[in-house]
Amino acid sequence: MAATKVDCRPVSMEVKMPGEIPTELGLLVWTVILCIVQMLIAVVATQMQVGLPVLAGNRENMTEQTGLAGRATRAHRNMLENLALFAALVLVAHTTNHLNPMTALGAQLFFWGRLAYAIVYVAGIPWIRTGTWAVSMVGLVLILLQLV
Repeated sequence: MAATKVDCRPVSMEVKMPGEIPTELGLLVWTVILCIVQMLIAVVATQMQVGLPVLAGNRENMTEQTGLAGRATRAHRNMLENLALFAALVLVAHTTNHLNPMTALGAQLFFWGRLAYAIVYVAGIPWIRTGTWAVSMVGLVLILLQLV
């Protein structure tokens, strides 16, 4: 009689419905949606500042955006920089089966921190903006620590 191999890996107690995606991937999708919304806000605010002909043109002589338009544009660019990091960490954690409660917490901190960051940045509140950015960075570090 052949020996039977026993799988000693921990069994996930989380029940997933068919078609349901992990928290981290769901928050990645929501982060992309947030990024799109930030882009639209930046475009509308810039259009209100410089006008549609300038915005639709080649933008070679377009002045730098100020006020709401400038803040919305800078917040969107910052989101693009951070979205790349978040996406890379979440996708690596997912493909290497490192998703766990800590990566879910990290993804939640990142998403909610980024949402708060976008609102606070566009509103022009400097010190709170830095705090919300720090929350999102803690989220990235929590995910990263599960991979190293």
